[in-house]
Amino acid sequence: MKYTKITILFYFILFKNNLFQEVILTNLDKYSKVFIKTFSINKLKLKKLKYMSISGWDSVGHMTLVGAIEDIFKITMDMDDIIDLDSFEKGKKILKKYKITI
Repeated sequence: MKYTKITILFYFILFKNNLFQEVILTNLDKYSKVFIKTFSINKLKLKKLKYMSISGWDSVGHMTLVGAIEDIFKITMDMDDIIDLDSFEKGKKILKKYKITI
């Protein structure tokens, strides 16, 4: 594959400004990454992850998670959805209400 100077410059700017990840990540990748970074956990634990099942996911951790989800997907969650977000899997269903397919 041959790259032009413009293409290389474009990718360099994306990478330098940490935007490159946004271009290549799926919504599932973004969603998973929020949990992994917020709670410093392994990706393998995500599917069974539930509120209060780990020490980091307490009330403060919950609000940190909600803020991160809202930031990454550019949404504002309703209070009922914030309260209902009690597992990794439930969060995927909640995001569908905001037209985010995971």
